[in-house]
Amino acid sequence: MTLSADFVADHLSGGSYRLLAGCAPCQPFSNYSRGRYTYEPNKWGLLNAFGRLVMEIRPELVTMENVFQLKNHKVFKKFQSTLTEQGYYVWFDHIDCHHYGLPQTRRRLVLLASRLGPIMPIAATHPSKVDWKTVRQTIEELPPLAAGEAASIDRLHVSSTLTEINMKRIRASKPGGTWRDWPEQLIAECHKRTTGKTYPGVYGRMEWDTPSPTITTQCFGFGNGRFGHPQQDRAISLREAAMLQSFDREYAFIEEGQKINFKGIGRLIGNAVPVRLGEVIGQSILRHVEKFGSSVH
Repeated sequence: MTLSADFVADHLSGGSYRLLAGCAPCQPFSNYSRGRYTYEPNKWGLLNAFGRLVMEIRPELVTMENVFQLKNHKVFKKFQSTLTEQGYYVWFDHIDCHHYGLPQTRRRLVLLASRLGPIMPIAATHPSKVDWKTVRQTIEELPPLAAGEAASIDRLHVSSTLTEINMKRIRASKPGGTWRDWPEQLIAECHKRTTGKTYPGVYGRMEWDTPSPTITTQCFGFGNGRFGHPQQDRAISLREAAMLQSFDREYAFIEEGQKINFKGIGRLIGNAVPVRLGEVIGQSILRHVEKFGSSVH
């Protein structure tokens, strides 16, 4: 929040057009966090700080990405108004990432703003259900693993261990199903209570021939969502999670020899803007500049 416009502007020099991209932490606005977060200036105020940098630098182009729920918050509406008052054309809406080739049902709020002219994203590249990329197409060729095992040729292709009860649970799970499919003795006590019955989206297996559920920072844990492998009795590996986020199969994340930390790498994977979504935003901006670039002022 103390980042100076001069410091940022120095890193934007040298090109014909300046693009300022930002993404405030999404946790305060996410459905996963609702009811657990209170107002914290160092988190909620970052979008205001981004707006300040836009006003002071006045780049030709601005973009941001966040959870779709952000659009309902005053802090986003203030940011949008700031851009409009500064003379930007503004487009924002949700993007369903599986409509653009991400093998994952991930809905994100994307904003594009320009001082050159009206701007909007490129058309969906995978608009039809038959075109959507699937879990099978993305991870089926990876070597099989047991729970708690790591592949010898790829140390990020490693799965977390399962307790005895969770091993029984995953064996009782079917792709696309929920814990409601289990025999009574396997159902957790918290889910037997009235409040727990409304949370079916945990302890589930993915389906082979659909996009995966949204990959979160806890994607390596069977009990944290629908993160069970479609066929093998384990949660998806860190590598599989990364590939579902459209990272290259060889992407390292950590230095050679550095110890694997599930929580740390899970945060890197789950918090990332999917690589494919970044490409879509970049392609949209390039197309826009090609059309309106001569109108810069």
